[in-house]
Amino acid sequence: QVQLVESGGGLVQAGGSLRLSCAASGRSLSNYGMGWFRQAPGKEREFVGRISTRGGTTSYADSVKGRFTISRDNAKNTVYLHMDVLKPEDTAVYYCAATPFMNTNQPRDYGYWGQGTQVTVSS
Repeated sequence: QVQLVESGGGLVQAGGSLRLSCAASGRSLSNYGMGWFRQAPGKEREFVGRISTRGGTTSYADSVKGRFTISRDNAKNTVYLHMDVLKPEDTAVYYCAATPFMNTNQPRDYGYWGQGTQVTVSS
């Protein structure tokens, strides 16, 4: 079992930055691809980005590409989502998730999820 806990969310003005953290316990994250997803009120959960097991490969949704960066520190069993130039449409609950599969953006492929952290971007 992998337990994931997100932190770092909050209220920020448009154009600002936040860094989310996802700390794992129970197992090493080094064997898992990690993804970030978000869900806004009344909308489906959507893919934000993912990172490979060793951090060598990342992929992002078009809506965040160039503004968001995912990184990981396997020694600390932690994954990060750095968000720049935040927009009001980025407001959502952000979740990290772990998958044993390669290169997947599908929530159904992620077996472990955190509880989420709220990000609110004011205009």
